[in-house]
This record gives sequence, C-alpha cells and structure tokens, in this order.
Amino acid sequence: MTLQQLKYVIEVARSQSINKAAQRLFISQPSLSNALKELEEELGITIFLRSNKGIIITSEGSEFLGYARQVVEQAELLESRYTNTTSPQKFFGVSTQHYAFAVSAFVRLLKDYDIEKYEFSLRETKTYEIIEDVKNLRSEIGILYVNEFNKKVISKFLGEGNLQFHELFTAKPHIFISSANPLSKKEYVTLSDLDPYPYLSYEQGDYNSFYFSEEILSTLSRPKNIKVTDRATLFNLLIGLNGYTISTGVISHKLNSKDIIAVPLKVDEQIHVGYITHQNVTNSTMANTYIQYLKESVEQEIVQL
Repeated sequence: MTLQQLKYVIEVARSQSINKAAQRLFISQPSLSNALKELEEELGITIFLRSNKGIIITSEGSEFLGYARQVVEQAELLESRYTNTTSPQKFFGVSTQHYAFAVSAFVRLLKDYDIEKYEFSLRETKTYEIIEDVKNLRSEIGILYVNEFNKKVISKFLGEGNLQFHELFTAKPHIFISSANPLSKKEYVTLSDLDPYPYLSYEQGDYNSFYFSEEILSTLSRPKNIKVTDRATLFNLLIGLNGYTISTGVISHKLNSKDIIAVPLKVDEQIHVGYITHQNVTNSTMANTYIQYLKESVEQEIVQL
C-alpha cells in the first residue's frame, strides 16, 4: 500500500466517478482502476462498488477512507514542514439546509485559513441530498434539523448511512417575514394570523415527503403556497409578496437583509438543529475547525434575537 494509492481512493470518493477522478489526477482511467483493484486485493476488502451510474462506497470502504484521509493529511503536514514545496490543495465540503449561520461559519473558515490552493463546496440543498452527501463522503459535514414529527424517519436514514447527529441548539419556531409585513408589529403570531399570507417553503424534489420538509408543521393545509429552491428567492418573495416561512428565528444580518425579521410563532413545538458526520470517518482538521465556527456563529446570532 502506497501513499499515492490512498490519494487515489480519496479522489475517487470525492469525484464519485473513476473517470472524473482520473482526469483530475492526470492519469488514465485503466491505470487508476488497476491501482484501486491492486489495493483492494492487497487489503482483502471492497472499497468501491462499480456500476453504470458510477461508484458507491461500501461500508468497509468508508471506514478505510477515514484512515486514509488521516494518513494523507499527516503526510501533507510533514511535506509542508520539511520541504520547500507549495502547500497541497485543500478540499472540504458542507451540505446544509438553508441556515445563515452555516454560511457565516463557512465564510470565517475561508477568511481565517491561510491556504494557497483550495476547493471548497457549500451546498444549500434538499434534506435527503444532505444525508446522501455525507453518507457518500461528498461532504464531511451536513446540517439539518429534527423534531418529534420527523425524528424517527430521519434517524432511520441516518442509521442506514452510518451517520451520527450532533445537536447544535434547540429553538422555538419563528416566522421570517418582511419588516413591512403587518405581522411585524406583533409580539408573537398564531397559525390563524398567517392564513391571509403566502406560505413559502423549500422544494424537496423526488423526496418531497412531509418528513423531509425543511419547515416544521409541513402537514398543515394552507390556502396560499409557494415552493422555492434557494434562499435569495425566498427572501425576495417575503418582501415582495408579504409572504412568510417557518424556521428557527436565527438569522445573520451581516449576510442577509435587515428587511427580514423573525417573529415568534405560538405553537408547542421545538426544533433541534445539528450537524451530521460519518461514523466511520474521523473528522479532518478543517471539519473540526468548521464545527467550532458553527457553534460560535450560532451563539452570536442567537444572542441577536
């Protein structure tokens, strides 16, 4: 087993394709396939399952990848400390529901790390895709919420993917609305107060189950409904149509317009927001730093409520 083979495995997992990984590694696809096959035969395990749709990481492959990343990371630290070569390119990925504090922490990570080369990804995406991204190691960190309604279903999917949920905070439900909305003058709002206004929620694609909804109380019937796919559109519609959405109430005014405010929603519910990681993969240094920044961003933005 060589360090180069470990790097090959990491790149294939990141690219989700042997062909794409070969292009990024500047080697031929047959050479990469042979290197992976030799490694699997040497170790006596199957790291990747091949299909016409691409590759799937096996459970033992996920565990091996966790160790491989640690070895490669330590080797890179040695190289940067004792040679004159430039720092290797850093990779890091986060998949998240539409939370401003996740973006705040990501911005801080990029600003504070002195890195010459990097390729980071921040995916504000659908709930099911967040789980799949972390399960298949496309992202190291996933951010989502659970509550009494969706907990059993989400926990089932997390368990099947060998994923673990780590709670960041518990929030009382709020609505996000325009500061010009008539409801902005209220100390709190009730569900009946919301009936005249358009309800905005995030589209969940093929997995548009109530259990995967990014908003709590997803089973309630509402007279006016609008589905969106991104946060900018949702905020524009909050302002332009006096719409509302339901969330944690945690919002960053450094990154978002001060025209959007949070008003408590009077319901007997709690939202448990946290991050998910792969149980078989040790967090990278970058991931641990991001998690710390997440916690600090949440603390700062909750205080502003």
